Amino acid sequence: MKKVFTERDIQQMLRSGMSLDTIPAGAVLTPSARDAIRAAGKQAPAYASGQGIKSAPSAADRFPPLPPGVPTVPPEPIVPSFEYHWPAGQDPQTPEEIQRFFYSPEIQKLKEAIVHVGHKMWMRNMVDGNGGNITVRVGDNLVLCTPTLRSKGELVADDIALVDLDGNQKAGWRKRTSEANTHLAIMKLQPKAKSVIHGHPPYSTAYAVAGIEPPTCLCSEAEIFTGPIRLVPYQTPGSPENASAVAEIGKDNPAILLANHGVMTWGTDVEDAYWKLENMETACQTVWVASQLNGGKLQRIPSDKMQDIFDIRRSIGMEDPREGMKECELCHDDFRPGTFTAISPAMVDDSADFVPDAEALVKRITDEIMAAKK
Repeated sequence: MKKVFTERDIQQMLRSGMSLDTIPAGAVLTPSARDAIRAAGKQAPAYASGQGIKSAPSAADRFPPLPPGVPTVPPEPIVPSFEYHWPAGQDPQTPEEIQRFFYSPEIQKLKEAIVHVGHKMWMRNMVDGNGGNITVRVGDNLVLCTPTLRSKGELVADDIALVDLDGNQKAGWRKRTSEANTHLAIMKLQPKAKSVIHGHPPYSTAYAVAGIEPPTCLCSEAEIFTGPIRLVPYQTPGSPENASAVAEIGKDNPAILLANHGVMTWGTDVEDAYWKLENMETACQTVWVASQLNGGKLQRIPSDKMQDIFDIRRSIGMEDPREGMKECELCHDDFRPGTFTAISPAMVDDSADFVPDAEALVKRITDEIMAAKK
């Protein structure tokens, strides 16, 4: 049986002054033993051949060389940022400068990001027809925005328009969306809002149509990434009144409901704003489904644990308007799940013209509905 040499054996030989040349040529060497021999500046003895016993290849033999440009040592892990940073006070001014800026590689990349998010919104049923719009701020006074009357599922980069913070179109062959002013109003009041998204996702829009703010302290992901979801009273879409009302509430709340209309979210970049849109829609759907279980009783995050959520939000640069609130004010709930009472076939005799218990049954159902409303 052939002798097997490990790294430990090699180290012991070196410490004792033994020559590595004494290792039999047919000996079996572990990969770590071969590495130790190389480190000692010696040539490893030949492997036994044709005997069915071979040592495993070393790390240098097992893996191919690194591709060009790849560091030999793994880099420190980071969280990538997609936020766009423009040089302050250097917005393009002349028509030619604006055109060159609008078609520059970095702006083209942002247009593609807008298109990508628009396609995701359409695939997720968060927009309908030509509904919804997306904006990304790219200067002190410049914002990219989606065009009017264009399905988000069919967007291409060439559709994107460029406007200033007053809504005047500066570039792009398609007319900008009429609701851009609402986005711009938030950007004027909240510098962190570098991207704003408007959509009509069904579950969160259902809350907007019902005029109900989703209860808080229920879904940890939504609590961390969106905070409380606030309701903005109805104003005509695209009107100055709507822009003012949305901005006033939206500046401190990155996820809001527009009564009888839809929803809006904002973030540091278009992906961030879109993630908040998904967080809000999933939270609204989850709360609605949960309200159908367990008699509508919803289990809340304890108030002391909500302080941990505020700490997490602060660590990712998101303030929360609820910090400092009293415990009794922290978790609001205007949501009252609907009540449905099923009537089984056994409760009604179809063969009879009169049901003796009908009046009592109607009274019981009515009492249950009134109790639920209270």
